[in-house]
Amino acid sequence: MARVKTLAGAEVPDSAKATFNEVTGYGPFASLAGAMAQRPPILNNIFGLLGELRDEGVLDRRSLELALVAVSKLNACDYCVAHHSPMLNVIGASKHAIENILDYDNVDEFDAKDRLVIEYARQVTMDPNRVRDGIFDRLREYFGEPEIVELTWRIALCGAFNRFNDVLQLDIEDDAAAAFDDVA
Repeated sequence: MARVKTLAGAEVPDSAKATFNEVTGYGPFASLAGAMAQRPPILNNIFGLLGELRDEGVLDRRSLELALVAVSKLNACDYCVAHHSPMLNVIGASKHAIENILDYDNVDEFDAKDRLVIEYARQVTMDPNRVRDGIFDRLREYFGEPEIVELTWRIALCGAFNRFNDVLQLDIEDDAAAAFDDVA
């Protein structure tokens, strides 16, 4: 059970209603949006940023979802794993690949770019002070600098989401749990 009340309907402050409705209309994020609605500037700005990044589409969706699932598994965030694994499955990753994402070198369906994204997500998450220049040379083989900046930001932000969700013990919505069960 969540440690804070997750707002819904008339409880959502007027200054957050539009964002709350957009977020919950996009997918089963009522727990997350409802908790963030306690502080409309957090909800509005974080999801405004995420929406703008999604709309621009600079970073390819597969790389993004690989990174988010890897980070969430590293941090053992059930909420984020349940929400992002089905998205990764829809864009082409098998159940086996998702389950074994942290053992990426032994998953045949991951290509060199996929492995690099997961390796980078691991390094940024687990040991950011020791990320070496060599990985940036490898990243530049697949990504431009705007993509590297966004990938790094999304990895770091995912870690923040993991902590937010876990500390507040946000409930996984039934729709998200059902979609995850179809993959898991």
